[in-house]
Amino acid sequence: MPDVTGSDRQFPRARVCVLRNARIAACLAEGLAFEPEPDAFALCDLTIDNGRIAAIDRPGAEGAPDLPAFDLDGGIALPRLVDVHTHIDKGHIWPRRPNPDGTFISALNHVAADREAHWTAHDVRTRMEFSLRCAFAHGTGALRTHIDSLGKQAAISWPVFDEVRHNWKGRIALQGVAIYPIDLAVDDEPQFAALVDIVARYCGVLGGVTYLGRPPGEKFDLALDRIFLAAERHGLDLDFHVDESASPDARTLGRIAEFALRRRFPGRIVAGHCCSLALADGAERDATIGKVAEAGIAVVSLPMCNMYLQDRGDRTTPRWRGVAPLHELEAAGAATMVASDNTRDPFYAYGDLDLIEVFREATRILHFDHSQTPWLRAVAATPAAVMGLAGHGTVGPGRPADLVLTRARSLNELLSRPQSDRVVLVAGQPIDTTLPDYRELDALLGGSAV
Repeated sequence: MPDVTGSDRQFPRARVCVLRNARIAACLAEGLAFEPEPDAFALCDLTIDNGRIAAIDRPGAEGAPDLPAFDLDGGIALPRLVDVHTHIDKGHIWPRRPNPDGTFISALNHVAADREAHWTAHDVRTRMEFSLRCAFAHGTGALRTHIDSLGKQAAISWPVFDEVRHNWKGRIALQGVAIYPIDLAVDDEPQFAALVDIVARYCGVLGGVTYLGRPPGEKFDLALDRIFLAAERHGLDLDFHVDESASPDARTLGRIAEFALRRRFPGRIVAGHCCSLALADGAERDATIGKVAEAGIAVVSLPMCNMYLQDRGDRTTPRWRGVAPLHELEAAGAATMVASDNTRDPFYAYGDLDLIEVFREATRILHFDHSQTPWLRAVAATPAAVMGLAGHGTVGPGRPADLVLTRARSLNELLSRPQSDRVVLVAGQPIDTTLPDYRELDALLGGSAV
């Protein structure tokens, strides 16, 4: 167990104990009985009783019981974080299927080739488990993954996901989303109907990828109509990959919002990426954002992956960042989030499902700093609410004592270093934060260290 105080004391292995001098973000705190400090953090003592937070008090509050204690010395304590958009079914295939030029089209083609050649139940399960061990060690408490669900893969990957979800219950709360080109709902109605049945059977989320570079038309509307109808009939939420390009014709986000409003869709809707919205002119952008906010659509930007993929050319410097206009969406009242997306696959060569890294990079890429918006919610409380996960993403009395403890005393300190010495508590006890060794995947991936 790492010692976050710099002394020789270890975390108390007691049913009841106190985390002294912890700093918690006011935007992630519930039931706080005193005012936070001007920097929107609150210095406090957290009493943990049988795996839950029993009380949050000012440091050294009068009448506080004399309990085994651990002094954070002003370090930030976060709730375990919530990763709302990942792809753990394709994670870590980079060593056997690298992207030769870093482009989106090459990524599509190379993932398809790897899927056809290698994605057995054993292959998918092994890489999913490896990915979750990384996320768990970094302090993730809930995770939603998109699952490639075209053709025979749906019948392979969804049962594996269900098994993995059961195995990880109590450690990471998992949700699965079917990903497929939305044209499937029109081009192959029997396959689409079978897929909807699979998603419903495994309590998943219905998704789909909208057009990358052509304007929506009648076929798009028909596909969207069938997807909404299927979700309504089966009581499913929706989570789309939307407008992930710089094309001026990629404008499907507004159409999705119009469908949701017209149908008065009762479920939750997430729109991922939404890159092209940042390139729309002011009037069009504002009109689309207004529809998205009115429809209650949550938007998740994937800053690391989209900076890697978007505006990539041969020996040319990228001119834009490839991220959605989150500040404008947030100001309009839409729920906004950031997440990991792909890890070590042809869509993104890097990453480790570390949401502190994601938030650090998002702060720089999206300019979350110098803002009055409590952006820490974008990796914690907001995705927890969007995923319908009570008890996740916040700190408060009665909540599970699931925490990420750091030595950082401010956001500046938190975001200036990787926080490699973080301590992760699950039900009030520290876990082993040793990351799995990539060598464990050598037999699966051909022993390459590319």
